[in-house]
Amino acid sequence: MKKIGFLSFGHWSNHPAYQTRTASDTLLQSIDLAVAAEEIGLDGAYFRVHHFARQLASPFPLLSAIGAKTSKIEIGTGVIDMRYENPLYMVEDAGAADLISGGRLQLGISRGSPEQVIEGWRYFGYKPAEGETDADMGRKKALEFLEKLKGAGFAEPNPYPMFPNPPGLLRLEPHSDGLLERIWWGAASNSTAVWAAENGMNLQSSTLKFDESGKPFHIQQAEQIRLYKEAWKKAGHRREPRVSVSRSIFALVTDQDRDYFGQQKGADSFGYIEADKRAVFGKSYAAEPDQLIKELAQDEAIQEADTVLLTIPNTLGVDYNIHVLSAILEYVAPALGWR
Repeated sequence: MKKIGFLSFGHWSNHPAYQTRTASDTLLQSIDLAVAAEEIGLDGAYFRVHHFARQLASPFPLLSAIGAKTSKIEIGTGVIDMRYENPLYMVEDAGAADLISGGRLQLGISRGSPEQVIEGWRYFGYKPAEGETDADMGRKKALEFLEKLKGAGFAEPNPYPMFPNPPGLLRLEPHSDGLLERIWWGAASNSTAVWAAENGMNLQSSTLKFDESGKPFHIQQAEQIRLYKEAWKKAGHRREPRVSVSRSIFALVTDQDRDYFGQQKGADSFGYIEADKRAVFGKSYAAEPDQLIKELAQDEAIQEADTVLLTIPNTLGVDYNIHVLSAILEYVAPALGWR
């Protein structure tokens, strides 16, 4: 059994083929998509965060709106770039969104990937300390975020406050119990997956990772997940961790599906996501259901994960994306034992 969610990058552009021409279109359709996804029995609605791009960038208003209009579906990110974040302000935003949703927030964070502008986090007022890299800065902010999510008081109260204070040091409010266990780390390497396990975070592994062996993508990703699980066990955490993988999967059940995705090449590719870092990009899956089931059954990383996030073409509109997701739930998931 696996949880199945969608992952939207939230693109928009004034393009004649797009159903999302504006930011407003994307935001409102994202809410409608999450509501409809819950109705068909999907387990999660996740959103990518990119700054300086015509994509979703400010997750907490969107997650809060979805939380208020749904009742069961998990809502989350995949991922928030911590280099751009104020960890304390983020604790407040995340706590509020989680309380509005009734404890359904699944927050994916990471040190971040290359963005639309050079060192975009500097425009947000952040820079690495002397001797740090931007990746170091992102991971340090993540650890501060985790620490403050624990809810322990740390701030000295004003002896003459405007409103009465509880005794002792003050914590950030609103605080949401349990949210700390629903933080995920997006890891592109084996070492950061191990680091995530050591620090008690769930693991998100996307459709790409740094190439560390030259093996096929799903093999490298499965190895990454196994290393994460070993590190989690060694760290002695009391709860079971969760692991998600992202995939582009399309069951070709209509002529429209075949027109859109029937010509996709089902092969991994290798390239450079950063100037000095070779990466492997996982293939897309697009086939008739019987063939799709056979191909997915060979994906070792999916077998290692408890959650599959289906990347969706959000620009094609809510109705078509619900069709895409429904086709996976009806024709593919049961045969693979995901349902």
